[in-house]
Amino acid sequence: MKLIRWGLAGKEKTGVIIDDVKYDTSAFGEDYNEAFFENNGLARLEQFLQEHKGKLTAIAEGERLGSPIARPSKIVCIGLNYADHAKETNAPLPPEPVIFMKSTTALTGPFDQITIPKNSVKTDWEVELAVVIGKKASYVEKEEALDYVAGYALHNDVSEREFQIERNGTWDKGKGCDTFAPIGPFLATQEEIKDVNNLRLWLSVNGKMMQDGNTSNFIFDVPFVISYVSQFMTLLPGDVISTGTPAGVGLGFNPPVYLKDGDVVELGIDGLGTSKQVAKNYVKD
Repeated sequence: MKLIRWGLAGKEKTGVIIDDVKYDTSAFGEDYNEAFFENNGLARLEQFLQEHKGKLTAIAEGERLGSPIARPSKIVCIGLNYADHAKETNAPLPPEPVIFMKSTTALTGPFDQITIPKNSVKTDWEVELAVVIGKKASYVEKEEALDYVAGYALHNDVSEREFQIERNGTWDKGKGCDTFAPIGPFLATQEEIKDVNNLRLWLSVNGKMMQDGNTSNFIFDVPFVISYVSQFMTLLPGDVISTGTPAGVGLGFNPPVYLKDGDVVELGIDGLGTSKQVAKNYVKD
């Protein structure tokens, strides 16, 4: 299945994509949130779709897409998980996964704008594969890790490099700004993706290809990452693990290149669709 959420920000309804057509599933009566995943929601939604086959209402073209999952309890990110990205940022290969957190208030839709934060001069892009957890996970064995996955989605791990690296502290302050986590366009359940560790992922800025990698180049693959993170924190249904980015981020250029007002970012992953965000300078409401 391919799950979507659509409509005005903060008032999203649920939907699915079937044969490239978007359908409204708000009659199902549940959001795609922690309670949904925890209570066998994917199987119940599939039954709902079978019972309403041919009766679902198509969503009008032009409707906004939100994040395909409601705000999770946490967004966990893995840093430096591609050797080429570590090299371009002059960082040593990590002996264990680097973990940092991304604020859940950064979550936004796949075609919403990226807001360049106030006083920012180093806002950057990172195309990443996001893993959505399907059931409570604690001290998970690597061999069983994929049993805990609800599905996968496209994620732009937007980052402010000055805040992240130069402002004295952890990476989090450069990762959690508003609009810094566009996810979607949809959540693809596991059967939609044949091999999660062999997916092309790419990103362009103003039509120029910046990143073009493959998840086959992970330092730590998806099962390992899920198992590893679960040793340090309980993962709840609906939680997101973002698995790192390949080379081609703005920080890695000489000289570095960062987003400016009006820049257009487009990105995609095999089987997980594409998204597009326009960068806009912060304006006080």
